[in-house]
Amino acid sequence: MGSMLSETVSPHDEPILYLKLAFTATFFAGLFQASLGFLRLGFVIDFLSKATLVGFMAGAAVIVSLQQLKGLLGIVHFTTKMQFIPVISSVFNHRDEWSWQTIVLGISFLVFLLTSRHISMKRPKLFWVSAAAPLTSVILSTILVLCFKLKTHKISIIGYLPKGLNPPSANMLSFSGPDLALAIKTGIVTGILSLTEGIAVGRTFAALKNYQVDGNKEMMAIGLMNMAGSCSSCYVTTGSFSRSAVNYNAGAQTAVSNIIMATAVLVTLLFLMPLFYYTPNVILGAIIVTAVIGLIDYQAAYRLWKVDKLDFLACMCSFFGVLFISVPSGLGIAVGVSVFKILLHVTRPNTLIMGNIRGTNVYQCLGRYKEASRIPSFLVLAIESPIYFANSTYLQERILRWIREEEDWIKANNEDTLKCVILDMTAVTAIDTSGIDLVCELRKMLEKRSFQLVLANPVGSVMEKLHQSKTLDSFGLNGIYLTVGEAVADISALWKSQP
Repeated sequence: MGSMLSETVSPHDEPILYLKLAFTATFFAGLFQASLGFLRLGFVIDFLSKATLVGFMAGAAVIVSLQQLKGLLGIVHFTTKMQFIPVISSVFNHRDEWSWQTIVLGISFLVFLLTSRHISMKRPKLFWVSAAAPLTSVILSTILVLCFKLKTHKISIIGYLPKGLNPPSANMLSFSGPDLALAIKTGIVTGILSLTEGIAVGRTFAALKNYQVDGNKEMMAIGLMNMAGSCSSCYVTTGSFSRSAVNYNAGAQTAVSNIIMATAVLVTLLFLMPLFYYTPNVILGAIIVTAVIGLIDYQAAYRLWKVDKLDFLACMCSFFGVLFISVPSGLGIAVGVSVFKILLHVTRPNTLIMGNIRGTNVYQCLGRYKEASRIPSFLVLAIESPIYFANSTYLQERILRWIREEEDWIKANNEDTLKCVILDMTAVTAIDTSGIDLVCELRKMLEKRSFQLVLANPVGSVMEKLHQSKTLDSFGLNGIYLTVGEAVADISALWKSQP
């Protein structure tokens, strides 16, 4: 938001106009997000696959942890960028600012927090140990710094925090003027980015706790939040990964935790701000690192590598994109890889050559079942996807290639001549006009070569379209069967009955 607005309006030269545009852009971001939810477009979050979330979760956890090095090392001048290289460069470029007192305090409480977390994980009945550890750490560290403030002057503390709530800003919303287009454009772009990140965070923790996220409700909630925020001096925001991690790590189970947290924040802002004067910044970093470090699921990434290389690629794109570019870019790249995977499956569907398992009417893939064997004079092929315009040309070429390879195998093994090609359409859940044309063209091409084309078990919706297009009329009585076994038995009997 800052980079987009700063291209046109300077926050230093025109601070009032800059604030007006920021609040207006926040309002339009919320309006856009809520509209997506109202129009039931929550299905877009389905492009955030489990693999994408595993990578996002790990990348965000690393980034959030690295950001805490400012507090853990006592660095005063620290980069505002979120990428891995700028953060590490800033850490080592400011070695002269490292404070050994801060490091000792940070490591001590980090060990305490990790130990309490380990105890709660090993013994679930002691969940309260981990839940109480962050607040205990804040209180103890504040008391320590207060008692030894003369000897701990190099430890950065929060310092003075003004009491009270943000002032209202509804009067600063501007819906006219020459800069309205800039506010709308900024709102839509930042709205998309914050929505994507917020839903990714939500689905990440939903996967950890095994519950579902309603994308439409998430969009409306985030949108209404930003619309309300624009009226209370807030710029566009989204679900916080670090705070969600702290909430999750504390053992929160329901939305009641958010009500309690909001009430606690309200009371703190109004009355308790002076108590945090001596709270060291390092303790806040230790709490966040403890919360997010357990969200790096390397075992899930290893499983992705073993099972699906494209899913692993999406995971790594999400991880390294978040780590080295930005959170939105990392998610965008990973979603792009996921969409490419979908297109690959649609345009290059599996086709299998099937064989009969001896003594049964069951037909399975020859390459997977050693017990399966070819049926003389028959070639049984299975298509494992809908037949669309996007894959019809590929399927035609692949089926003709299977036929050529089968003929070469027959010649090499002196088997019976190929007479019939059976297409097992059990897994073909849908077909369009291009798919129907494929079936018609394939039948004509095979007839010219004296081959018979037979369809086995087309599902109801496919049968309806084949019937409506009158394609079935050209197949005759011996062109469609309920199962491959019936087709082989009936056609074989027909051949034997012929002189």
